[in-house]
Amino acid sequence: MKAGLEDVIAGESGICYIDGNRGILAYRGYNIHELANNSTFEETCYLLWFGRLPRQTELQDISNKLASTRALPKEIIEAMKGMPKKALPMEVLRTAVSMLSMFDPEAEDMSPEANLRKAIRLTSQTATIITTFHRLRTGNQPVPPRSDLNHAANYAYMLNGVPPNDTATKALDVALILHADHEWNASTFAGRVTAATLSDIYSAATSAIGALKGPLHGGANEAVMKMLQEIGDVSRVDSYIRNLLVAKKKIPGFGHRVYHTEDPRATHLRRMSKEACERAGQSKWYEMSARIEELVKSEKGLNPNVDFYSASTYFVSGMPVDLFTPFFAVSRISGWTAHILEQYSNNRLIRPRAEYIGPPPDLKWIAVNQR
Repeated sequence: MKAGLEDVIAGESGICYIDGNRGILAYRGYNIHELANNSTFEETCYLLWFGRLPRQTELQDISNKLASTRALPKEIIEAMKGMPKKALPMEVLRTAVSMLSMFDPEAEDMSPEANLRKAIRLTSQTATIITTFHRLRTGNQPVPPRSDLNHAANYAYMLNGVPPNDTATKALDVALILHADHEWNASTFAGRVTAATLSDIYSAATSAIGALKGPLHGGANEAVMKMLQEIGDVSRVDSYIRNLLVAKKKIPGFGHRVYHTEDPRATHLRRMSKEACERAGQSKWYEMSARIEELVKSEKGLNPNVDFYSASTYFVSGMPVDLFTPFFAVSRISGWTAHILEQYSNNRLIRPRAEYIGPPPDLKWIAVNQR
């Protein structure tokens, strides 16, 4: 028995491959470097859902379907208007995704065709939920989605009210690809467990969101950015980090349960952070991050994970820190739904056993007045 089921094989999947010793991550056989350098988020969604890269007409079709299903039911928007402005965005996302099922006439249709349509809508609408709540909590009207923008650009447009520049769009698009799937992590496994009961896809996605909300899973890049803001300047990095090391405190954004070498996603995010920070005229965030990486690697032998450089990349793009984890969900919903569809296609109830460590099972009952 291993704590946290570390390295325990819990099932079979044809979606994502990870080799932690060699730093390999692949979706459906395609190395993440191939996808990050050549693909788009829309194309990656198709790959995850259908198991192969799309032809040109198929890519256009899936792009059109994603773009045409972004709008939220008006009832969801009205409900969000009544939510506390200080609510955590992940709380709102969890609640709104659950509510979507009540306004979807196909919610209980478990046919493969209907579930695929719901997967597309969920992927489109997750981005709209996040941006709508952010607009409402800041006293602004929601920005209606545009069907002429890709998923990354439309997210930034709905968030800020203006389309992003090409550099920011590309950075967000690559980030969406990098975060789209990561095998049977906590949130994906939670989604599959719910799907295995043959509950609906909205319930399964809500389970996944609930797991991602936990700080041990989805909140590390928020912690990284808060650390960078607290440090404030490159000149203060060494003393700050050395103090953490002396105190044996965890430095956010380093180490990974699976990877024993560099997280392949961090390879791209490091470059993206440098480019985005320089373009925004805020190079200090990248420079601080690079110096932290140098210190932690030399002192602890730890490599940055996907969260470390994503923090500065998102921050200079204008994304509020508490939207970092929700943006993770904007991407990962594609992988979650791919796994949910895979679970439905060859389902068996997931029901593991526990190693019992309690009292022996032969205790005798004692009357309450004699205890």
